[in-house]
Amino acid sequence: MQRLIVAEQDMDSRKQITDLLIEAGYNVTVTSSAAGAVEEILKNASQLVILGSEFDDITAGDLVPLLKLCNRHLTIILVSADDSLPAIRRVRKQGIFYHALRPVHAEDREELCQAVKCAFASLDREQGRSDRSGSHHTYH
Repeated sequence: MQRLIVAEQDMDSRKQITDLLIEAGYNVTVTSSAAGAVEEILKNASQLVILGSEFDDITAGDLVPLLKLCNRHLTIILVSADDSLPAIRRVRKQGIFYHALRPVHAEDREELCQAVKCAFASLDREQGRSDRSGSHHTYH
């Protein structure tokens, strides 16, 4: 089962995203704080994070580089509703996989599920490349 972290400060949004992804068949870990997200990533609990736009007065623009330092292979999907275009451009440059609006309508929920599906497919392809390119030694 594919694991991911939902890191969202807003309780209603966190519950909605979590319920949606559990229903889609994912194993979901949930946190409402930046510290909780960092802890889960450091434990290598998941390669994918659904990230809200702000935690504990820390913006996603400040949090994304920190999360990437914890795990440079981390895939991040930013979910926000009202970030400015310059703020979104900034996090895109920092290496997020996708930016989605908070799911309000059925189309929004489908978009988020498709983004998660694509992110896991991308991770699987990357993992396959690293498995093939890595050197394997057998010692006798």
